[in-house]
Amino acid sequence: MFYFLYLTFFKEGTIFSVLRIFRFITVRAFISLFIAFIISLIIGPYIIDYLRKYKISQMIRKDYGYPESHQLKLGTPTMGGLIILISTIISILLCANLKNLFILWGLIVLVGFGIIGFIDDYLKLTKKNPEGLKARYKLLLQIYVSLLIGIIIYVYKVYVAKLWDIGFNPSELDYKNFVSTIYTTYISIPFFKNLLINLNYFYIVFVVFVITGSSNAVNLTDGLDGLAAGTVALTAVSFAVLSYLAGNWKIASYLNILFIQGAAEMTVYCAAIIGAMLGFLWFNSYPASVFMGDTGSLAIGAAIGYTAIVIKKELLLIFAGGIFVIEALSVMLQVFSFKLYKKRIFLMAPIHHHYEKMGLKEPKIILRFWIVSIILTLITLATVKFQ
Repeated sequence: MFYFLYLTFFKEGTIFSVLRIFRFITVRAFISLFIAFIISLIIGPYIIDYLRKYKISQMIRKDYGYPESHQLKLGTPTMGGLIILISTIISILLCANLKNLFILWGLIVLVGFGIIGFIDDYLKLTKKNPEGLKARYKLLLQIYVSLLIGIIIYVYKVYVAKLWDIGFNPSELDYKNFVSTIYTTYISIPFFKNLLINLNYFYIVFVVFVITGSSNAVNLTDGLDGLAAGTVALTAVSFAVLSYLAGNWKIASYLNILFIQGAAEMTVYCAAIIGAMLGFLWFNSYPASVFMGDTGSLAIGAAIGYTAIVIKKELLLIFAGGIFVIEALSVMLQVFSFKLYKKRIFLMAPIHHHYEKMGLKEPKIILRFWIVSIILTLITLATVKFQ
C-alpha cells in the first residue's frame, strides 16, 4: 500500500513529496519489520486468550519419551503460528511492491503452507491424535504447493520474461549476471567465482526439495520454547541482506554475485518475517505462553526456502539455516541407524532433545543454539566477499 501511495500521489514540490521515502526498499523494509512486530504484540494476547478459551492446547504423549520437563507444558496454547502469519502477511501487503511477482509468489507459499499446517494442527486437536495429518498426506500437500511454485517460476522466467521486462541495458551487466535475470535454472556454488550449474528441467524438482525440506526442517526445530522463532529470525536477517545485494545490479556486479532483477523487494518480505518472529518470540520465549504449531513452522520454513530460491542462494541455506539442517540430519541419522542396526545414535531426536536427555536445561540449550545460529549468519554474510 505504501509503495502504491508513492506511485499514485507522489509529486515533487507538493505536500505529497514526502511519499518519496516509500520508493526506497530499505525504508519499507524497516517499516515492514516494525509493523509486523507491533501487530504481533497487539493480536498476540487476543489469539492466545482465544486458544485458551477453546482449549486449543499442546498434547504431549508420555510414550514418545520426551523429558519430564515437557509434561509441564501440557495445556499451553498451540497454533500460535496464526500470530506469525497474520502479522507477516499484513506487513507484506502494506509495505511491499505487490506488482513484484516474487512477492506474490511468496504470499502463495506462506498461505499454502500455512493452510497445510493449520489442517495438521486442527486434526491433532479435534481427533486428539498427536500425529495429526498423516505424514504421507502432509508431504504430498507440501510437494503440490512447492511444485506449483517451481513450475510458475520456471515457466515465467524461462518462457515469459523478455529483455524489455528487465529495464536494463545488457551492456551494463556482465554475461552471467545478465543470463541470471532471465533464466532461473542455474544454481550458484558458494565460495566459487562465476561457478554456475544449469539443472534445466530438474530445477523444478530442486525447488520442491528446497522448499519442502526447509519447511520440515523448521518444523523439527520447533521443539523448545523460542528455539525455532529465534533461529528463523536470524536466518531471515541473512536473506534480507542477501536479497538487497542480489537485487542491486551495481552492488551485485561489484561483489561478483548473481544479479536478480526484482529480488531486492524480497528484503521487505524477509523483514516482515523478522518482525513477526520477534513479536511472536515475546510470547514464545521460555517459559512459552504459546507454541507456533505446524501452522507457523511449516509456513515460515517454506518462506525461508522460497527466498533462497529467488535470490539464487539455495546452497547457502546450508549455512544460514544450519541449525535446521542439523536438526533434520539428526532425525534422519537416528531413523537410518535404528532401522539398519537397531541402535540409536542420539538419546532422542531431534538433537535438541538429545541435549535435554543429557541433563542440560532448556534455556541453556536454546541460548547455545542461538549463538551457533548467530555465527552461521555471520558466515553466510561473509561468503559474498569470498567469491
